[in-house]
Amino acid sequence: MSPETAIAASHRATQLENALRKVIRGKDDVVRLALVAVLARGHLLIEGVPGVGKTTLGQALARAIDCTFQRVQFTSDMLPSDVLGISIYSAIEQQFEFKRGPVFTNVLLADEINRTTPKTQSALLEAMNEGQVTVDSHSYSLPQPFLVIATQNPVEHHGTYPLPESQLDRFLMRVRMGYPDGESEREILRSEAGTAQLELLEPVLTGADVLEMQQAVTQVRVDDSLVSYVLAIVRATRESEQFSLGVSPRGSQMLYRAGQAMAFLDGRNFCVPEDFKPLVVAVFAHRVAVNGRYSSTLKKSEQAEQLLRELVETIRVPV
Repeated sequence: MSPETAIAASHRATQLENALRKVIRGKDDVVRLALVAVLARGHLLIEGVPGVGKTTLGQALARAIDCTFQRVQFTSDMLPSDVLGISIYSAIEQQFEFKRGPVFTNVLLADEINRTTPKTQSALLEAMNEGQVTVDSHSYSLPQPFLVIATQNPVEHHGTYPLPESQLDRFLMRVRMGYPDGESEREILRSEAGTAQLELLEPVLTGADVLEMQQAVTQVRVDDSLVSYVLAIVRATRESEQFSLGVSPRGSQMLYRAGQAMAFLDGRNFCVPEDFKPLVVAVFAHRVAVNGRYSSTLKKSEQAEQLLRELVETIRVPV
């Protein structure tokens, strides 16, 4: 990818980012991370209390890239077939016919995913990892691009099932949507709580554009010194006594791809350390487990984020 091509594509991505910021007020960092997830062919887990805009972000992103969109409200009585689809016997055809579920879309909003049982949660594993689903020994490819945006309430809330480690590892990153600041909340109220802005949002890109950008991201250059920097952070999580579970090889791949996407959004065809360092917490915090011997007043997830921030500062940044 030439510098000129990178700048042109980055300009289009910036248009997408600006369009989303008009809907999601005061959360520019969350919008940027969502776009990084899309361009890096990853999936996004958004955590926050109800009513802070998690679902709105998923709907706005699907509108802006002009892709098919499905929303699934997860509940405790849902079955895997409610997500993937089911084979039904057709008396006319005298054979089983597969009825596709809501997962067959470009953007799947898995709303409150931690309110359903682990069995239903795990139904998304193959879809998120391989872009296909297997039902009754038959595999079905999913539309491309394919993105899962899952929202979850804090696990301390009633009626929630914490996502298992294998499911969390499929998400490229986890971001938090906290309460907006005072001025942003004032803007939200003045714009009819954001509803009008979402309805007026026009597509900025197409699904084909997103696929081209995803391919362009893979061509962003990463110097060997930066690869060593990423691996040093990963190794530190595995060797630290403060973590009982370090980052997996999939985690290091995810940070690599996310760094390339961050550089692409900034209009560069090469990476710098600042592309990786700000992403460490979002990409790694849900992949590590804090050692139970280290007590803290913070919740486990918040403690993991704090320890990662401290750990990153101890790793020498390549110059």
